[in-house]
Amino acid sequence: MSTENEGTAVPPAPSAPPVPVDAPAASVYPEQASPAHGAAPGAEPASAPGQGYGAASGAEPGDWPPPPPPAAPSYAGGGDGQGGGWGTVPEPPAHKPGGRRRGGLVAAILVAALVAGGVGGGIGYWAAERNDDAGGSTTVSASQSGGDVRRAAGTIAGVAAKALPSTVTIEAESSSGEGGTGTGFVFDKQGHILTNNHVVAEAVDGGKVTATFPDGKKYDAEVIGNAQGYDVAVIKLENAPSDLEPLALGDSDKVAVGDATIAIGAPFGLSNTVTTGIISAKNRPVASSDGGGSKASYMSALQTDASINPGNSGGPLLDAGGAVIGINSAIQSTGSGGLGGTSQSGSIGLGFAIPINQAKNVAQQLIRTGKPVYPVIGASVSLEEGTGGAKITEQGASGSDAVTPDGPADKAGLRPGDVITKLDDRVIDSGPTLIGEIWTHEPGDKVKITYTRDGRTRTAEVTLGQREGDS
Repeated sequence: MSTENEGTAVPPAPSAPPVPVDAPAASVYPEQASPAHGAAPGAEPASAPGQGYGAASGAEPGDWPPPPPPAAPSYAGGGDGQGGGWGTVPEPPAHKPGGRRRGGLVAAILVAALVAGGVGGGIGYWAAERNDDAGGSTTVSASQSGGDVRRAAGTIAGVAAKALPSTVTIEAESSSGEGGTGTGFVFDKQGHILTNNHVVAEAVDGGKVTATFPDGKKYDAEVIGNAQGYDVAVIKLENAPSDLEPLALGDSDKVAVGDATIAIGAPFGLSNTVTTGIISAKNRPVASSDGGGSKASYMSALQTDASINPGNSGGPLLDAGGAVIGINSAIQSTGSGGLGGTSQSGSIGLGFAIPINQAKNVAQQLIRTGKPVYPVIGASVSLEEGTGGAKITEQGASGSDAVTPDGPADKAGLRPGDVITKLDDRVIDSGPTLIGEIWTHEPGDKVKITYTRDGRTRTAEVTLGQREGDS
């Protein structure tokens, strides 16, 4: 009980409560009452909150009603401790002379309000009890509960249910303790897991790799082979279980713009996440890197608007039937870097996947020999934009010949300064585009090269050569 009115008579409660005196709002939204918790792994730590704000200042023992307690820090306004943003509690009105008598009146009003509230509560309870007794419930129950619903194989839920058990979350760590999280999927019954090179690159030389299935079973693994240029890698589970179910591989050449897609991965460490979208473009030239200063990877990618974020790298991109059509590898974002980088940029609906037809060939080569094999034309091209195509440089790397003597391009009559504008029917607008298109082929394939020299357009047939390993 408040001692504010001791020695002063409290006026009796009026027979009809007067209009209540407005009091300043002092409520704080629940989400502002306690700091956020459970931040996703890999997310940047939130800024440290400032001191609590919104507490009344200048209150004296004679105030009524008592000032509200200090509000908990509000994170909606950024936690800057300045008192702005949601959840700010205004200071109560300044203390006025004669406040003791005013306090008595307010107390009387509160008593009357409590009595009225008690009566109202009693009436409400009595009415509710009568409704229950009368059987007046209007709720409707579903004929089947969620666990009993049968989901067809072609639905998103059906595809996810079948694919998730064959998808793993990969943790790779270098010998110095650096690393990150990515995704992979079961490639065969022998325990090979297909993923991105940039997911496991840190662990290639003396590091540690683990793969965790959705049921929580965790296995140590080793890197069997990795191809930096393709951004493809294969790891193998140690003591692999005998009941592995490889994901079915589709035909990425037959994918059409507008086809439905389903992506599975561990965005920002949130394992077993499923997102959906469509194929928004094909044959998209993409040069990406892991943000660590390594050489770029090149692909003629499948573009999708399915939400892909850091941690989705290496995960499967599925079609509506559940077949793998690509490996999620890179994103375009408003920040810097692609998947696997350090910027932690998020999806803006532009994700890129390595076509599975290419990834399958690379994976099989890595399993056989542990090293990648790249098709080449035997010419050095400029990686600069604005050349109108892929321009053969005047000189190669480290002073070598721009056109390899007796190589594929040399045999086809190509020379330094020629600008390649087409490979078969694919328009070539830059050096990275040419590299990505060449790498969709295999050594020994014959391709038609369209190029310009001295303002004239020419064509040549080139039989692709090969280069073993990453240079």
